[in-house]
Amino acid sequence: MDSTRHLINAETLGLMKETAYLVNSARGPIVDEAALVDALKAGQIAGAGLDVFENEPETHPGLLELDNVVLLPHLGSATIETRTAMGVLAAKNAVALLNGEQPPTPVNPEVLEGSSRT
Repeated sequence: MDSTRHLINAETLGLMKETAYLVNSARGPIVDEAALVDALKAGQIAGAGLDVFENEPETHPGLLELDNVVLLPHLGSATIETRTAMGVLAAKNAVALLNGEQPPTPVNPEVLEGSSRT
């Protein structure tokens, strides 16, 4: 999303305390990874944990060289509980639609406007 691209950049990283850790499990492009590498190398912040990357599946090479970074391959939701909840929610949405009802969590509710489901 363009409005959040590089929301975390050199300027916002500069506002963080030296003891701060940046954690991003939302969307990769929110973080300017080049600026993050610079901030980490300079000791501007203490560390970072990333489950998503700016140019996924690629990772900024500078992040791979740092000891104060934890990188996950976009699997932060890979627990039995979370994956089960995701499946149950998907099934609830499908059942609601098949019953002519409003799904509990539509991705694009505007499509349902004017239909018998709203």
